[in-house]
Amino acid sequence: MNKAQKDLLVEIMEINFVLVETALYLDTHPNDENALRLHNNSSHRYHQLLDMYEAKYGPLRNTSMSGYPWAYIEEPWPWDIDFNNFC
Repeated sequence: MNKAQKDLLVEIMEINFVLVETALYLDTHPNDENALRLHNNSSHRYHQLLDMYEAKYGPLRNTSMSGYPWAYIEEPWPWDIDFNNFC
C-alpha cells in the first residue's frame, strides 16, 4: 500500500467518523439544519471518496462489485495497515 492509497483511506475514515457523529447528533436534534447540511455534504463526499478509492485500488467493501477472482480479500485488512509508517 503506497502513501496515496493510505492518504485516501485515512480521508475516508475521517469522513466516516463525521457521518457517525452527525447521525448520532441528528437523532436528538433533528431540526438542526446546519448539522443536517454537514451530514449530507459529508455523505456526498464519502461516496465520492469510496468510488474514487475503488476505481483505483479495488473493492473496499464486501458489497462492492468485484472482478474475477473475488478481489475484496486482496488488500490488507484495516488492522494490518501501519498508518504511522507512510511510504
